[in-house]
Amino acid sequence: MLLVIALGGNALIGEGEKGFADEQRKNLRRAIRQISKLVKDHKIVITHGNGPQVGNIYLQQEIAANTVPPMPLDVCGAMSQGMIGYFIQQELKSHLEKIGIEKEVATLLTQVLVDESDAAFQKPSKPIGPFYRENEANQTNKGWRRVVPSPTPKRIIEISSIKNLVNNGVIVVCTGGGG
Repeated sequence: MLLVIALGGNALIGEGEKGFADEQRKNLRRAIRQISKLVKDHKIVITHGNGPQVGNIYLQQEIAANTVPPMPLDVCGAMSQGMIGYFIQQELKSHLEKIGIEKEVATLLTQVLVDESDAAFQKPSKPIGPFYRENEANQTNKGWRRVVPSPTPKRIIEISSIKNLVNNGVIVVCTGGGG
């Protein structure tokens, strides 16, 4: 049986944490222990959120914009897919080896097709990045938290690749981010 397991981006960063790599890995290990119980009897696809992570990456782009060229939000999304996928892939593979299970794990950067007339583009609602304190929100005129559009996906571009990997026994980490 195929199981699709969704991990929220907020599950990787606990309350009061800033999102350091070690914090995210530590939080991820709890989920990995549970997921590892399922891999012997099931095909597994893992998807994940990325709100805090993509927001932090986007903020890094803004802060460093006078030093290096900033990347647009879609590229920051790909960066977050790679980073979170890397964390999941590394932690899962390491744990599986520790408990004696030999299984391939692969991260696949994934794109989705959306309708350019989706109403979400007119009314952004997906929060990304950090929360702002009142004085920070007033200083930056950015509001309390940045929000971005979250249009409904119409099609996963790499669906054939995902199916091929799954059908060949690979645990696939894909379709990260979104809303």
